[in-house]
Amino acid sequence: MSNGLFGIGITGINAAQMGLLTTGNNIANVDTPGYNRQRIGQSNNISIATGAGFIGQGTRVDTVTRIYNSVVTNQINQSQTKASELSKYYDQIKQIDNMLADEKAGLSPTLQDLFKGVQTVASNPALTTSRDALVSSAKTFTSRLQNLESRLTAMYSGVNSQLESTVSAINSYATQIAELNERIISAQAAVNQPANALLDERDQLIAELNKEVRVTTSEDSNGAISVFFGTGQQLVVGTKASTLAVQPSVADPQRMVVGMRTVGGVQELPEYLVTGGNLGGLLAFRSESLDKAANSLGQVAASLALTFNAQHALGQDMLGNVAGDADFNADFFNISDPKSWANALNTGTATVSASFVNPPPMVLNGGAFSLTYDKTAGTYTAVRASDGTQWPGYTDLNSLVQQVYADTGTTLDMTSAHYATNITASDYRLTYDGANYTLTRLADNKQWSDADPNALSATVGASDGINFSISAGIAAGDSFLIQPTREIARNISVNQAIAADSRLFAAAQPVRSGSGSSNTGSGVISSSTVSPGYTDPAAAPAGTITMTFNGGNLSFSIGGVPTALTVTYTDASGTNTVSAGSVPYNNPSTKYTINGISFEISGNPADNDTFTLDRNSGGVSDGRNANLLGQLQTQGTVDGGASTYQASYARLVSTIGNKTRETQVTRDAQQALVDQGVAAREGQSGVNLDEEASNLLKYQQAYQASAKMISIASDLFNTILSIRS
Repeated sequence: MSNGLFGIGITGINAAQMGLLTTGNNIANVDTPGYNRQRIGQSNNISIATGAGFIGQGTRVDTVTRIYNSVVTNQINQSQTKASELSKYYDQIKQIDNMLADEKAGLSPTLQDLFKGVQTVASNPALTTSRDALVSSAKTFTSRLQNLESRLTAMYSGVNSQLESTVSAINSYATQIAELNERIISAQAAVNQPANALLDERDQLIAELNKEVRVTTSEDSNGAISVFFGTGQQLVVGTKASTLAVQPSVADPQRMVVGMRTVGGVQELPEYLVTGGNLGGLLAFRSESLDKAANSLGQVAASLALTFNAQHALGQDMLGNVAGDADFNADFFNISDPKSWANALNTGTATVSASFVNPPPMVLNGGAFSLTYDKTAGTYTAVRASDGTQWPGYTDLNSLVQQVYADTGTTLDMTSAHYATNITASDYRLTYDGANYTLTRLADNKQWSDADPNALSATVGASDGINFSISAGIAAGDSFLIQPTREIARNISVNQAIAADSRLFAAAQPVRSGSGSSNTGSGVISSSTVSPGYTDPAAAPAGTITMTFNGGNLSFSIGGVPTALTVTYTDASGTNTVSAGSVPYNNPSTKYTINGISFEISGNPADNDTFTLDRNSGGVSDGRNANLLGQLQTQGTVDGGASTYQASYARLVSTIGNKTRETQVTRDAQQALVDQGVAAREGQSGVNLDEEASNLLKYQQAYQASAKMISIASDLFNTILSIRS
């Protein structure tokens, strides 16, 4: 009996001691990240059979188990990786939101000041001080664009740096997990028991890894865990870890991307494969918001520069220079051409260059039509917005107007025309398959294809406001990235000649209309406007055009010599183009276009009343072109005439602001899920000091009771010995 009591007591002491050790370990690790509380697993020793029944032989500790719930842990990891992604996204986009929406540092104040300066010149064109103030406002405006773009560029650099540090952390975690896999395999194989501390450490590393990038895991039969990311890309397999790297993109050398190191080098990973965590947040922010902000800002800059320049080119400066004169400066703003990059994997030697459609189209009839003028070819092309029908290649504007009227019954109203661009805030990819060229607009994946690159360029030019050309040497499979607006805001500036001499600002119109001093009727001729490609009345063989009213018709003469001119006239009866010495006038008014010069005569002219079109010589006090430039502020000049400059910029600010708020709200909600998951895990697996204190007392009492049992057994044994003696 004494041996039995001794044995049972010893097993009880051993079990209580292991319970005390385990409880003490729990208490010591109450603040250890990733620690799961442990419990001993006891079972009854095999009983001995006797005639009176089975007699117990005490207890044994089979194992020390972790109180671990893999389902809750996986839920926390999934929530945490999304929360980390949103938090990183929010931290980045908040910077853009603060920058663009700032009332003082944003673009809106300088844009308003620019057009305020234009209106001041329109009111006081003869004052050089007004012109100097305009130039100063324009410089401030371009400087603000440059500053905004430089801050966005700095954010690109920041993303690149953070990509490197994040990938470095991912590689470190992957290596540590692989090493722990090896230690866990060895430890568990040696004693056939779970290596709880190593398992906790590995789980904590996986949790930290999920904060950097979303991963999934799979446990092998030997206790190792394989880690995957993306759509199943291997990061850790058993005791081997793969390595990620950051390198320039093959499509855009300025863009750092994530790749996986292989035997053959670094394999670039598509960004859609990398989701979750800080890495996914950085990539999503760059592709969804930073690219959009940079491109949209460039879209505003390019649209303003192109439309402003186009209207400015139709004017006359204070020195009397007009388009075609050697000293005339047609462009008020300077901008760079779109960027293009050849893919690093191209096998051919071809290069691609891109340019904006310049001048941009003119919006006619409230946006129903657009008119493009090719300066090089000297041809006009009209496009109907509703279906894209084109009337291309007309060398004479009058003939084009008449043809559109004949085909559609609609008169192209040149007197209400204004410039607008079709430029989008998207990048493009040009590919060649050996037979056809395909241009893809990356914002919405719209595609255009053609076997002739020149025809494709013309199509995209009419649609999206950019042209491109390809040099010789292209091979099948080659591709090119075109970024029309990415760096336009960085490179915009005021024409240096105009900045140095504000008299070169073309505030006047090059043509003036007038009525004869001896007119006796009530006929009135409106102020004239010019269209691209107009003929200067001072240039040979043109000159002052005199129109004499006689018997309901206007007859034409140049320098007093009767002349037949091509004239388009529009009245209540419709639109007609004639080449004759006289055209009809119909009450109450008739609109005329001669050599690209448009005007209107109204009222009741008397016979022999005269009207003239002449070069605007000495028009230093003429602000008509400045007034047309000022009207661009409120006209539809962006997105094919659908938006103003201010509305386009406001849309950018609103888009970024809405995305910032959306990200903040979603981040907070996701963090709440993380907190709930952590609370649930702590309730199951966390160390509760009150519970552990209770366990200490329980195991203490069990130890004392087992020790008392041994003491009793010793006393009994001594009693037996004394009897024998």
